[in-house]
Amino acid sequence: MASSAAKTICLLPGDGIGPEVLVPAVEVFVQAAYFAGFEYTLLRGDIGGDALERAGVPLTDETVEMCRASDAVLLGAVGDPRWDSNPPHLRPEMGLLKIRKELGLYANLRPVRPMPCLLDCSPLKPEIVSGIDFVVVRELAGGLYYGEPRGITGEPGEETAFNTMVCCRNEVERIAKTAFQLARRRRKRVTSVDKADYLEVGRLWRRVVEEVAQGYPDVELSHQYVDNCAMQMVLRPAQFDVVLAENTFGGIMGDIGGMLTGSIATLPSASVGDGPCLYAPVHGSAPHLAGKNQANPAGAIGCVAMMFETSFARPDISAAIRRAVEYVLQQGRRTGDLSRVGGEPAHADAFAQLVQERLSTELEAVVP
Repeated sequence: MASSAAKTICLLPGDGIGPEVLVPAVEVFVQAAYFAGFEYTLLRGDIGGDALERAGVPLTDETVEMCRASDAVLLGAVGDPRWDSNPPHLRPEMGLLKIRKELGLYANLRPVRPMPCLLDCSPLKPEIVSGIDFVVVRELAGGLYYGEPRGITGEPGEETAFNTMVCCRNEVERIAKTAFQLARRRRKRVTSVDKADYLEVGRLWRRVVEEVAQGYPDVELSHQYVDNCAMQMVLRPAQFDVVLAENTFGGIMGDIGGMLTGSIATLPSASVGDGPCLYAPVHGSAPHLAGKNQANPAGAIGCVAMMFETSFARPDISAAIRRAVEYVLQQGRRTGDLSRVGGEPAHADAFAQLVQERLSTELEAVVP
């Protein structure tokens, strides 16, 4: 790992709009690093379809080693329909699953906090989304994504596909502790999501979460079945503080939360574990937007804000970045995904430039 005085960031642009949103994110990082007064090294690795095209695999060993040697990893997006007919181990998405495993990343944190100026952009009524402030804590190391056996068998026309949802006690204990520790720094409420009424994995999940909760008597624990939780997120989303879920359910809950804010493109996420944290915007690769200067970079810029707070212990700089983004949005300058309710449409690069201009003012106010 790099010393505290010098930071090494591994950039994984990936596919679709990933490289496009990473450009302004890196520019914001460079701008903030200058004000923070530390040196840095930027490395570049290949992942997903980008890696398949360059090296024939969705993630190279070289990229894994670069990520391990870094203080943080910044990812654009993974996914490219050109590779949809590939066998499972040669699909772009396997690069993302592999880097999570290689770095020991077991928890994905997705904060959901709509900006007041964007309440009218949400598909729900403003009075429903006003006051939302919760985090989805998603288990990343197990569940359907990694369970074995898996596959497709049978002759053409009579195929059977199968995946295995696996729930291991140690993985549940680990992610539950992450959620309860986070809740202690927030409003001290954890909502655990499962399907314990039908699935054995859900019953073990619930039992272990309740055992972990005994070590956090100051945190209130409640349970919701995943189908009810999905309904509650659009009915009374302000009830949530920390939402704890296994891999598949957590991905669904995180995306629902993303749309509550008006655009999933505005949200960042952090994957944490035993190695360097990996930061990525919640949106996907959106290949239909690639090359059109329309991809909202707010989520990727938000990842830089999370990086400064989580990996570099600089919440002041993190807050300055978030304020700069919100300031531009308050002025009505928005990319197409947010400009449908008033405001002046702005191309992605113009929006990013406005954020950087405002960021200079915000940073000067907090950095001596």
